[in-house]
Amino acid sequence: MRHPETSARQLSAPQTSVSLSRRHVPRAAADERPAGEERDQRAEAARPPAQAPEPAPALPPGQYIPRGWPVLHYGPVPVFHAGTWDLRVLGATASGQEHRWGWSELGSLPRCRVVADFHCVTKFTIPGIAWEGIAAAELLRAAPPDDAVTHVMVWADFGYSANLAIADFAAGDTLFATHRDGAELTPEHGYPLRLVVPSRYAWKSVKWVRAIEYLTADRRGFWEERGYHNTADPWREQRYSYQERPGEGPPL
Repeated sequence: MRHPETSARQLSAPQTSVSLSRRHVPRAAADERPAGEERDQRAEAARPPAQAPEPAPALPPGQYIPRGWPVLHYGPVPVFHAGTWDLRVLGATASGQEHRWGWSELGSLPRCRVVADFHCVTKFTIPGIAWEGIAAAELLRAAPPDDAVTHVMVWADFGYSANLAIADFAAGDTLFATHRDGAELTPEHGYPLRLVVPSRYAWKSVKWVRAIEYLTADRRGFWEERGYHNTADPWREQRYSYQERPGEGPPL
């Protein structure tokens, strides 16, 4: 099976300062005092206390922090053409109509910034990524779903897809990202637009998004049909479909 994308407190010892007047110190003791000792003591006293190391970020079970950011995806990297690219919202919309944005039109929607960890099912975690883009909730406001909608299917170029519960899609930290850590996304990481769902393993964070389909019943996406967990919660280590409990996904 191929893999998809995805304090110690410092204690200081008490210091005792003893001041001796030179006229009360025997000459031999005064002469034997190392040169510069008093100056060294003053410098030590003026030195700021050492900072305690920052605690390591909490990781979901089985995850580790890699040195870089591995690139994982299924299929080729699509070529972006601003003049023909569009994003569509279809399926069970409130109006019954399909919604569409060209690249320049999408740029007019309100933007947001989310700092979140990125958990891949292949067990690496990238902590504290600063994403910028359009909140999924903003897209829901611009293209409202029908009241019967329970899930969404997010579609990418070349037919890749991932399903999400509508509550996960509408969460405050879910967004369609165009930038990461202040820089435009690179093609291999999803340029021009990728979904980011911090609460789920990263194969749900679809790269190269082209459409959102509103569903009135759950339906498995690309990797969910190929042995990966339908819900994909990293904190519950929901990696594979054999772990699913009744009600966590449609039949395979």
